[in-house]
Amino acid sequence: MHAKLLALVSARSQKKNTPTLRAGDVVRVHQKVREGNKERIQVFEGLVLRVRGGRGMDGTFTVRRISGGIGIERTFPLHLPSITKVEKIKHIKFRQARPYYVRNLTTRQITRSAKGELAEFVAWEEKEAEAEEEKIKAQHETEAKARVEAEKQAEAEAEAKVSAAKAKHK
Repeated sequence: MHAKLLALVSARSQKKNTPTLRAGDVVRVHQKVREGNKERIQVFEGLVLRVRGGRGMDGTFTVRRISGGIGIERTFPLHLPSITKVEKIKHIKFRQARPYYVRNLTTRQITRSAKGELAEFVAWEEKEAEAEEEKIKAQHETEAKARVEAEKQAEAEAEAKVSAAKAKHK
């Protein structure tokens, strides 16, 4: 009974075509972030250090990037609903399955020691994600237009008050 219910729930939230990732891939992970009532797409680009759990519901991948001289690692669940796109930029060939020694190297040392072939392609993309990205962009544009119109209206009101005050003093 519980197994059937769990299988039903996991099948509903499981993504159909999950990305094929390996340690050594340089990827861009596009994730929807909600701040208050606004939504935007945040991109996290880095080197895949670990892929765990295969393509099942418990599958995760760890991405490391260096920002401001500090290494940042994030572990993403493979079937996270907020992940809209995973772009594979290139693959760096390592001899280890989990190249944790990379944590002690600089970016220059990594690129010098590893052989990498550049291949620009999208590894995985959710089909509804493009429509959502367009919707978010359109929403931002309408908000910007409304802001500009409100500023123009406020300027016009201020000019009317100034002209009324000038007419009163004359």
